[in-house]
Parts: sequence; structure tokens; C-alpha cells
Amino acid sequence: MTADRLRASLLLAVTLATLVHLVVDNALAQGLGIVALGTYLLTLRGWLSAMARGLLWVAAGLTLVALWRHSAPGPLLFEAAGRFAFFATFVVALGLLRLPAYRSRLVRRCGQSMLLQPPGRRYPILSLGSALFGIILNIGVLNLFAAMIEKSNTLGAAQGRAWVQRARRRRMMLALLRGFSLAPLISPMGIGVAVVLSSMPGVAWRELAPYVLGAAVLIFLVGWLVDRLTGPHPPVAGSGREAPSLLPLGRFALLLAGIVTLVFCLAWWLEVRLPIAALLGAPLGAFGWLAWQRRRLGGLGLVAAGRSLHRQLPWLLAPTRNEIVVLGAAGYLGHLCVGLVDTASLAAALTFLDTLGAWNAVLAMLLVMVLAQVGINPIVTVTLLAGILPALAIEGLAPPLIGASLMVGWALALMSSPMTASMLILSRFTGVPSTRIGYRWNGAFLCTAIPLLAGWFLLARFGS
Repeated sequence: MTADRLRASLLLAVTLATLVHLVVDNALAQGLGIVALGTYLLTLRGWLSAMARGLLWVAAGLTLVALWRHSAPGPLLFEAAGRFAFFATFVVALGLLRLPAYRSRLVRRCGQSMLLQPPGRRYPILSLGSALFGIILNIGVLNLFAAMIEKSNTLGAAQGRAWVQRARRRRMMLALLRGFSLAPLISPMGIGVAVVLSSMPGVAWRELAPYVLGAAVLIFLVGWLVDRLTGPHPPVAGSGREAPSLLPLGRFALLLAGIVTLVFCLAWWLEVRLPIAALLGAPLGAFGWLAWQRRRLGGLGLVAAGRSLHRQLPWLLAPTRNEIVVLGAAGYLGHLCVGLVDTASLAAALTFLDTLGAWNAVLAMLLVMVLAQVGINPIVTVTLLAGILPALAIEGLAPPLIGASLMVGWALALMSSPMTASMLILSRFTGVPSTRIGYRWNGAFLCTAIPLLAGWFLLARFGS
């Protein structure tokens, strides 16, 4: 058995054990999942990024603090390890959707259709399309679409004008980046929703939705407006070629709607929270999509889909090791911090926040974004703040407002921080420093969007 096959098998064991625990509340299954997770982490020595290793060391240090200071460290550490396993399961479950997506002709046709649209329609279509694809492909949508943009944006397509080629590259890359950053806001299966809802058990998706969807619309419109105003808009020589049909994008939207509907139906039928339903619905949707692609091989494609999944699982999961460790360690740290913090003492020390009311949501949004500029992953910040802020019971600061502001701060971090994976990927494709993309290319958008989003959180009230 190869190392990648062993790691994939351990992650599969973590996923199955965690799902059993979440659905039937079986502590033994949770324990087995934690053991499999620990074994998986031991196999990663020498394979992790600096951030992932750093988070594991911080987690180890805080574990020692919990053993020393907490009155009942055993249950606290067990539950924190369960949070680590939950987020590892989340990455695996949603990652399975990438396998049929990468092999799909529909996905390739959608990408080509979006990139070949006229300049006036290119930004909204590319931005919305990358948001939809980001729900399934996650960070993979940046690699896929950025490569397609670089391939299609030739000097010949710009009629020999190098400045037009550079302007098109900048505008299409920004549309891609902003659209990808919207995916955590518009998707009920997104990682932002999972982090917030799992950290705030009293909040439901339907309470978050008005805030985050309104903010997503605002971000999209501001991005489109800034794109139109900052241009440029060079005259385009007529090619006599009609814009390609958007029908493939419509078919993909229907496919995505079917998977999301499956998740909501599972949540209603099994009476579980939405993040748990997403962990069940995403693998089922991925397997069904894979079987449909192989339906001509007989047996409704089920046997062929199972073989393909077994063969490709190590290849699919190997690149997610850093994502699993960063997200899982952040969840582990957040749970330990909430358990170790004396909420009463903290509330007494932060009484001045009571006078700020809803302004605290704006400050939380900005804190997530600002800390990302110095390399603190939004996953860590959101996990900690989602666990601590609701416990302060600040008047005028409803938990759904807190959760929504943290998710929007996460989206802004993805669009601005030169240290995020999304910005580094675009920098690699364009050859432009990530600081230039985040601060100069995207500066006008951020300066316009942030005050408007602050106003949105101060004025919007839904059920509060």
C-alpha cells in the first residue's frame, strides 16, 4: 500500500466514523474517528506547509495549557479533537465533488462559454460563474479558470495591442477572484457556513441568509460598477462571431441546485443541522454525478463509479493535507479557547463593547480582514470570534449578525490579503506580485465596498 493510499484510507475512516457520530450521536464512533485522525497526522511528517505546522505546534501548546488549567481536561480535549475530525470530514466530503467536476465536459463548455462573452457581459458572467463553480471546486476553480484565461487572452485576440491584453487579463482575473470570494457567502454548503454554524449552535442558516446574501449582492454590484468605471473600454473590431450560448452554464446551475436541494432534504428528513446534511449530501451528489457520467458502462454506472472513486481517491485527497490540518487545527484551537476563557471575566473586561452595539459586527468584519493581511488565516480568526463574541451577550448584536459579519470579513480577506492561497495562485498565473493584485488592482473596489458593507450591517435588521 502506498503512502497516499494509506492516508486516503485513514481519511475515509475519519469521515465514516464522524458521520456515524454526527447522525446517531455515538461516542465510540467519534473516538474511532479521532484515533484514525491522529494516525493520519502522524503520516504527514515532512509534508506540511509552514502555516499548518505552526498551527499544530500552537495546538499542542494549548493542549498542555488545558491539561494544566482546566478542571476537566479530558472531555474538553475529546470534544476539541472531535471538532478537528469534523472539519477534516468536511474537506473530504466536499472534495469528492471535484472528481466528477474535473472530468465533466459540461464544466469545460461552461468555462469556454463564459470567457468568450463580449466585454460588456464578461465581468458579471465570469464573476457569477466562478462563484457557482467555487461551491464545488473550491480553490480548484482558480487554477482551472486562470489557466483558461491565460490561454484565451492572446495578443492576437487583442488585435496586437499589448495594453489591451494586459487590461483584459487584469479585469478577468479580478472578476474571477471576486466571484470565487462570493462562494462562501452564497453556498449553504460552504466552509464559512460550516465554521459559523458549528461554532454557534443556536444560529440557523435561514437566519444568516438575509445578511450574507444581501452582502454578496452588494459585493457583486460594486465589483461590476468598479469594473465598468475603471475600464478601459477599447474599441473591438467586429469578428462576425456570435457570443457562445450560456445554456451550459444554466445546466450546471440546475445540477448545483439539485445537489443543494438534496442537502436541504437530508437536513429535513434526518432532522440534522445543515453542515451535517452537507457532509452527507456532497458525497451522495458526487457519486450520483460520477455514475451518470459512466451510465453507458452498464449497471446505471454505479459499479464503474465505485471503481473510479476507489482508484482516484488518493490522487484526489493528497493535495488537501494542508487544508485539512489548517482548518481542523483552527477548529480545535477555537474550541479549546472557548473552553479555557472565563466568559464572565472577559465580559467584565470588555464592557465598553456594549456601547458600540451593532458596530461590533463591523469591527469583527474588519478584524478578520486586517489580520489576514499579516498571515493569520481567516479560518482561525472566524473560529475564535464565533466562539467568543456570542458569549459576551452584547445588546444590539444578534448572533446571526455576528456570524454574517465574520463570513463577509472572510470574503474580503480572500480578495485583499497577499498571503491567501487564492491570491498566490493568481500571482503565479499572471506573474504579478500578490501585493499589487490585492492592493492596487483591487484597491478601488475595497475602498468602495467596505464602507457600504459597514452600512449594510448597521442598518439591516432581520428578525432582531
